[in-house]
Amino acid sequence: QVQLVESGGGLVQAGGSLRLSCAASGRTFSSYAMGWFRQAPGKEREFAAAIRWRGSSTYYADSVKGRFTISRDNAKNTVYLQMNSLKPEDTAVYYCGATPAVVVDRTTLYDYWGRGTQVTVSS
Repeated sequence: QVQLVESGGGLVQAGGSLRLSCAASGRTFSSYAMGWFRQAPGKEREFAAAIRWRGSSTYYADSVKGRFTISRDNAKNTVYLQMNSLKPEDTAVYYCGATPAVVVDRTTLYDYWGRGTQVTVSS
């Protein structure tokens, strides 16, 4: 059974930092890319960042570029999202997903999703 389990969310003041984790299990993800998406109340789920298990390719949405860093630990089957200089508009539920596709910023191309972790940034 494939599982993606997010953790690390919480409440932080604007300008602060959080590190999210996504632990993957249940299959081999070596040919996949892992993505972080976020969904604010009343809005659609949007792409934040992605990384491939193989190689060093990373991808970022313009809204988080320079503030967020995605990384992985292959030995632990875990992907991280380091979020710095957080803003109130970063408040959302953050989801981890896995896709075999070349395109990594479309929710419809993801095969697996976690249940999400809440990030709240106060002003």
